[in-house]
Amino acid sequence: MPIVDLDGLPTRYETLGEGPAVLMFSPGGFDSSLENWTSFGRYKDLGFVGALSQRYTCIVFDRRESGRSGGRLERLSWEKYVAQAIGLLDHLGVDRAHAMGGCVGCSTAAALAVAQPGRVSSMVLFSPAGGYTYRAAQHRRFHQHIGFVTEHGLAAVVELARESGAGFSKDPRVGPWAGALRSDDAFAKAYAEADLGRYVTIVSGTSRVLFDRDTVPGVEPEDLAVLDVPALIVPGEDASHTRSAARYLQECLPHTDYWDVPVADQTPEASQQRVLDFLDRH
Repeated sequence: MPIVDLDGLPTRYETLGEGPAVLMFSPGGFDSSLENWTSFGRYKDLGFVGALSQRYTCIVFDRRESGRSGGRLERLSWEKYVAQAIGLLDHLGVDRAHAMGGCVGCSTAAALAVAQPGRVSSMVLFSPAGGYTYRAAQHRRFHQHIGFVTEHGLAAVVELARESGAGFSKDPRVGPWAGALRSDDAFAKAYAEADLGRYVTIVSGTSRVLFDRDTVPGVEPEDLAVLDVPALIVPGEDASHTRSAARYLQECLPHTDYWDVPVADQTPEASQQRVLDFLDRH
């Protein structure tokens, strides 16, 4: 798969199919690799890439710090994730695209639409992550990582990340830079030698800014309320993808198509058709 340098960070991506572009923000939290659309959780069975690529150009990619994409030791933010997405669209020469997010990818899809609404034809927000239980779990994960780093040091994080295939979502000890630690020797060396106090400040700031509310993180409600980009919202129904998160997006966004069905009825065939019908209209 091709890898392009975007603002000094390598980004692995793939394009599949022909037709209008759909930029797809992967599910999986801090392990948002492009393979997650076909291998992660329920997305393994939903088959969105295979279905959409029959009529659209699907652009899938590893979010920075995930998969084979690179990372940088800095406070992470939704704006930085959006910058990567814009850089990829620019690299591919795509002036306008649909944005589809799964899980936490919904936050970046919405943030992209807010940042550059003229480049987003529509949004598909599938099972958006959010809610009190989601925020609490994220903060707990960061606290556990800080505890491990404080006790064992940054070199131990590198060693653990390289010994284990688990990402931050499954093993908080490896931290949010686990993917880059595995794929980039120079980054891993610099990470191990970083100042511990500065590192803890970066991690604490990332946790506070990324997960600052008890609903869908990433965009302000006032910005959503004046957004003219149409959105299909499909609710989840577990502790990380609460129905309240989906309803929040429906409440804030002025142009929504809310698919009010339980997850049990979101079968691959029904979900694919609902997404395709929405994209075809926009």
